[in-house]
Amino acid sequence: MRRFHALTVAAATLAAISTPAAFAQDKGNLNIYCSMQIEWCTLAANEFSKQTGIKVNTSFKGSGETFAQIKAEATNPKGDVWFGGTGDPHLQAAEEGLSEVYQSPMMKDLHPWATYQAQIAGYRTVGIYAGALGFSFNTEVLAKKKLEAPKCWADLIKPEFKGDVQMANPAASGTAYTAMATLVQVFGEDKAFEYLKALHKNISNYPKSGTGPVKATARGESAVGVSFMHDVPGEVKNGFPVGMAAPCEGTGYEVGSMSILKGARNMDNAKKFYDWALTPDAQKLAAQAKQYQLPSNKNSPQPPEAPRFTNIKLIQYDFKKYGSSAERKRLLEKWEKDVNSLPRG
Repeated sequence: MRRFHALTVAAATLAAISTPAAFAQDKGNLNIYCSMQIEWCTLAANEFSKQTGIKVNTSFKGSGETFAQIKAEATNPKGDVWFGGTGDPHLQAAEEGLSEVYQSPMMKDLHPWATYQAQIAGYRTVGIYAGALGFSFNTEVLAKKKLEAPKCWADLIKPEFKGDVQMANPAASGTAYTAMATLVQVFGEDKAFEYLKALHKNISNYPKSGTGPVKATARGESAVGVSFMHDVPGEVKNGFPVGMAAPCEGTGYEVGSMSILKGARNMDNAKKFYDWALTPDAQKLAAQAKQYQLPSNKNSPQPPEAPRFTNIKLIQYDFKKYGSSAERKRLLEKWEKDVNSLPRG
């Protein structure tokens, strides 16, 4: 993500500033921590700024890293809105009182999965999009190595994929935490961690960003990536030989979320952005940025490229349990101790 930062900032029509010190000097504007693809973040910030005249400063990090930053800044908040990223860390921020209670007038127009996210958080967050977890794979790399595209979780731990799989680091990435929590719910905790140990032997890299694996896979740096399926069509449109699959055993999904941060310096502007981001006009910007999640507003058009939940074996993902701070902390500590500490290969 960081390597795209300078290029995007140079092209943007607004000042995208990434340092907390700069944020602190911009009282009266709007400071956004964004945990989605940089293209969507930038387009949304530009459009909101154009429509309202409000200067927007943006910082780009994965949801796990952003959650850690928000916790560190709790006594002196620098950001106003946390825009996007997997819902679990947003729920944890809500539980710890790091986000503000706010019910947007747009709530009545949202899908039930988006309003449920708000309800279980005491209206300290809301769903803005949804997407299912799956695999990305490079068709050219697979053909060269005479490998079949993975169809099931079990395929990723086969010896032939040794050194050819990427998954993000679950401590930094909400995508990877969702993957870990999904495996626990699909297989049970003991079997899930045995699986993660086996997968660890085939992992070439644990990027910080949840989009890292799909970008590496699209560019032939890895044969397979564990990623959200909606990240794949954009890479296909960019001309990369990448395909996708939903695990046959079942898979989880995310409710990408948005929160106003507790103690936001620019509360009125934060609420304006929050309301605006839930409108159909704002949500259709995702497809313009080649992002193909399912939008949360019932009146927002669903991109034809977006993977449909009806075609995927989805589990009943327990957002309340796996969105709790205690469960996240416990699972991440267990992963670090029992999996990440082991040698790979």
